[in-house]
Amino acid sequence: MALIEVKDLAKIYSNEGLETIALNKASFTIDEGEFVAIMGPSGSGKSTLLHILGLLDKQTKGDYKFNGKSIENYSTEELAHIRSQQMGFIFQSFNLLPRTSVLDNVRLPLVYSGKPEKLWDKIALDAIESVGLSHRISNTPSQLSGGEQQRAAIARALVNNPRVIFADEPTGNLDSKSGRMIMETLQKLNEEKKHTIILITHETFTAEHAQRIIHIYDGEIISDEKVRIIRKANEEFHK
Repeated sequence: MALIEVKDLAKIYSNEGLETIALNKASFTIDEGEFVAIMGPSGSGKSTLLHILGLLDKQTKGDYKFNGKSIENYSTEELAHIRSQQMGFIFQSFNLLPRTSVLDNVRLPLVYSGKPEKLWDKIALDAIESVGLSHRISNTPSQLSGGEQQRAAIARALVNNPRVIFADEPTGNLDSKSGRMIMETLQKLNEEKKHTIILITHETFTAEHAQRIIHIYDGEIISDEKVRIIRKANEEFHK
């Protein structure tokens, strides 16, 4: 089932009469349970696309359907609910509260969830356990490694059991070993928990953890391929 459908999506910024096209005629579908990487160099439009898909910004032209319904037909309150309850966000800079424990950082989205407060600790602890961080629940971010901070951020994104997780350069501030662990964690969430994951990255190695890679360049999609096809082509090239 298609969770996300976009057709001829465009984002144009205007400044004193000068127009800049950040995204142009993007069209694709992402099914429930897919792990998709959106890959491109800095300034290619991939973060603009993520912000539109994550309802953090709005397209200038084109249509975006979430769960079969155009976002134009959702009320402001419905869009806010989708963003907070059906979407989870992971960023390069972690965005954890510095003087707050891992448990309290992960609990934070539950304040706005409508779930009974007596369940918050259990829900947060389950999310923390799913990323292998149960031994760090009382630590603050400054007491964690970069990889552990990002795992705490992933747990925070999971507490509302979102349908889709947006990961914006999640390994950008990590060493290669920690980055690999984060990507393995995201793969596990996709394969075992069936979360739809949309990854933004400029790194080929990171992107190849996904099932499918959408390449974007100068605001336009230039390819959309299954990862196994890309790997096979690379293997043939290096023979």
